[in-house]
Amino acid sequence: MIFAPSLIWLSTALLFFAPAVNLVWRGGTGYGFFGLVALSLGAAVANKRTPDYFKGLRTYNWYTLGMLAFLVAIMFQQLVMHYWLPRQFDALSRFTFALPLFLLLRQFPSRNLRAIGWGCAAGAIAVGAWALIAQPQGGWTDASRASNAYTNAIPFGDTALLLAFLSVFTLGWDGPRDWRMLAVKLLALVGGGYASYLSGSRGGWITIPIFAILLGCQFHWFVHKKRLWVAALAIVVCTAALLSTERVERRLEDATTDFSALHHGDENTSVGLRLQLWQASFRLFTEHPVYGVGKGKLERALGDLAAHGQARTEIVNERAHSDFFSTIAETGAIGAVCLLIFYFGLTVHFWRERRNQDPTIRAAAYSGLAVSFSTIVFGLTIDVLVPVMVTSLLALLSAAFLAVIDARKRELSHPAVR
Repeated sequence: MIFAPSLIWLSTALLFFAPAVNLVWRGGTGYGFFGLVALSLGAAVANKRTPDYFKGLRTYNWYTLGMLAFLVAIMFQQLVMHYWLPRQFDALSRFTFALPLFLLLRQFPSRNLRAIGWGCAAGAIAVGAWALIAQPQGGWTDASRASNAYTNAIPFGDTALLLAFLSVFTLGWDGPRDWRMLAVKLLALVGGGYASYLSGSRGGWITIPIFAILLGCQFHWFVHKKRLWVAALAIVVCTAALLSTERVERRLEDATTDFSALHHGDENTSVGLRLQLWQASFRLFTEHPVYGVGKGKLERALGDLAAHGQARTEIVNERAHSDFFSTIAETGAIGAVCLLIFYFGLTVHFWRERRNQDPTIRAAAYSGLAVSFSTIVFGLTIDVLVPVMVTSLLALLSAAFLAVIDARKRELSHPAVR
């Protein structure tokens, strides 16, 4: 299928732009994302009579289902429960928009789609520089953790960490032996990692060993005994260095102190209040097991529990600080099934291609796995699927990495189309 060069290069520019500005320009990722969506919808209309254009939705059927499940379920829930809160469709609609975006991007040459990797690197470097330049007087502290004007420290640090590691995962298709590319990508790893470190987002730090294992599998660190020892030594040294820093040591000590206080009956701590919030959310699920209390109605439901003395007023919140507990409380068992379908659809096609011998496909597969695994892990302690800037980025990354796999497969099957 032939597209105008101007369309391809505009899309390439937007692929770079959207992740590059995610943490330094409010709304920037949204502008880039919807620019691409507008182009993709136009292309879909122009090719509505071309059956092969929509073939990707069937080929990657679990991805298609995963991107649609939540939106359909919430529409059905509001219809059954007779209420209308259109705001609840906002963030999750980004995943539905990822489908026409994927259909467009899969038609492009894979070399153009590699811009997404450089966009992640630019975003990680930009947020690292911003954290260094914009620090308040006295520096970033536990009382003033690194964040920006439009998000709090947790999604800020988690996203910075994801962009940092995606810079290295995508090095697999850029040629890791080129020292110039390696230098830029390693600078991105340091920049994004530094911003995450300053954010104190300890829940997101759980993904670091997962990222390390995925990188080891991608670059075959664990194949030979010598490489395994070198990789293990590097991981141990880096871990020891991080654990010895004052900020990491203090954040881990705070968590230990919270658990100790909880053990002695003091629930008025960060960990204690979060556990109570999860317990209250599970209680709501047991009382409304099928449809939940309604998407967007969690705060009111928690307020009702508090009014009847069944929960503390301190935990009344719009979200449960966990994708899982927010989902089961607001959308019940139907929502839990949709969440599992979403996670599976976001993972399975990348998992199947992780051992592909082509470095471009393998890099895209491991990049996609990094996105899916981090989404799952981050969602254990924060609502990942709520901030629009986060869902826009995740939808774009998943569509782009899957499109790289599909486009590269086509190029390998038909060398003339490269």
